[in-house]
Amino acid sequence: MSDKYVVAIDQGTTSSRAIVFDHKGTIFSVAQKEHEQIFPRAGWVEHNPIEVWDNVRAVVADALSQKSLTHNDIAAVGITNQRETTVVWDKTTGEPVYNAIVWQDTRTAKIVQELGGEIGQDRYKDRVGLPLATYFCGPKVKWILDNVDGARARAEAGDLVMGTMDTWVLWNMTGGVDGGVHVTDVTNASRTMLMDLKTLDWDAEIAADMTIPVSMLPEIKSSAEVYGIGRTQGMLAGVPIAGILGDQQAATFGQACFESGMAKNTYGTGNFMLMNTGTEIVPSKNGLLTTVCYKIGDQPAVYALEGSIAVTGSLVQWLRDNLRMFDSAPEVETLAATVDDNGGAYFVPAFSGLFAPYWRSDARGALVGLTRYVNRGHIARAVLEATAFQTREVLEAMEADSGVKLAELKVDGGMTANETLMQFQADELNVAVVRPVVAETTALGAAYAAGIAVGYWDGEQDVIDNWAESKRWTPSMDRDEADRLFRNWKKAVTRTFDWVDDDVIE
Repeated sequence: MSDKYVVAIDQGTTSSRAIVFDHKGTIFSVAQKEHEQIFPRAGWVEHNPIEVWDNVRAVVADALSQKSLTHNDIAAVGITNQRETTVVWDKTTGEPVYNAIVWQDTRTAKIVQELGGEIGQDRYKDRVGLPLATYFCGPKVKWILDNVDGARARAEAGDLVMGTMDTWVLWNMTGGVDGGVHVTDVTNASRTMLMDLKTLDWDAEIAADMTIPVSMLPEIKSSAEVYGIGRTQGMLAGVPIAGILGDQQAATFGQACFESGMAKNTYGTGNFMLMNTGTEIVPSKNGLLTTVCYKIGDQPAVYALEGSIAVTGSLVQWLRDNLRMFDSAPEVETLAATVDDNGGAYFVPAFSGLFAPYWRSDARGALVGLTRYVNRGHIARAVLEATAFQTREVLEAMEADSGVKLAELKVDGGMTANETLMQFQADELNVAVVRPVVAETTALGAAYAAGIAVGYWDGEQDVIDNWAESKRWTPSMDRDEADRLFRNWKKAVTRTFDWVDDDVIE
């Protein structure tokens, strides 16, 4: 079987990709296609699920055709996805009742506030590991049922189902209205606010509080098992779909973080740091999430602490697209290199409120510390530094919760190509920052899960053996200076609080 390949479908926030991996875990071919970012009003972010599914099919076809591969050359398919983005669709027609509501969307702020009541954002945290926040799926489903004409009646009649993007892609891949499999895995289910971390099953009481019929919810499976096979008319006809991991858990798996205390940080649209805590559920007292890291077949679930940062790479895109400061994202490093420091400027990108460790949906972005000395280069540098500062906040919370002092941080994602950022990150964290040879660890993790499920790889040891270091950055900045910059950053963060008043929360 090692002469075959594994396909990973990476359904991300800004694009969908198909990557074909060989047995050594190296990329054989790749195809990518962006989809539209829909912003109906301030704070709302949507995707068209039909466009996303069309793009998934297109990139799979492209990736296979590049190397003249057919379904006979593929041992298994793994799916990884933007996690909390939520779709509700009619299982008899296959039509979504509304656009997918993206994880960054803040329209559910009022629903979240009402659900918390007098108890507040920790109402369900002991069961689901998550604070009440606009980030998660449950309130998004409630919003759709409350606001789309006829949706609630159709849901209560059993006609509507919901899912994260893995579920939507899998359902369509396995036949859609003609026998499509309605399944998710434990990592994605743990991001809905509807799954009990201990039982790994849906919590009917929380679903009732959110007025979501349990009949809408997909069956929860492990992260590595055969869920179904590709439908007969597709490019992957007859190929087992055997791995599902939410994108950040997939990256953790692809980075071979299999021991308790190992951590990785992914630099993408947002930043997401996960620390493996083994089979122990570690509640956070410092603003982090407790989540499922992965579950391989019948083996016990492995848990993680997660620090989720909403805006990092997307801040660079914002400079490019909204302010037209440069034409391509990598140019931010060139612009930042025109200055020696941030010139006293700090950019707090609370575009979707603040995620970990603050969880403040009332916050909004702020550029502070401005003087007439500050120029475009300083702002570019402040944008990069914001990513590193936010990561330091999360790491400090993680070390406090876990009692583990991190020896090094494994990193992946597109922004790890930015040398200026990676060096500054090492300086702020005061630990080595390490990038692997294959930086596409999200797709790789999903491929590994699928391959392990069908025997293409033997297990975690194969992942460890395939992992290799590409580059390492070590701290070089004076500690007093690093701490001074961080102290000013934390001061800047406080300036973003309480921007959205109660009377304007949607």
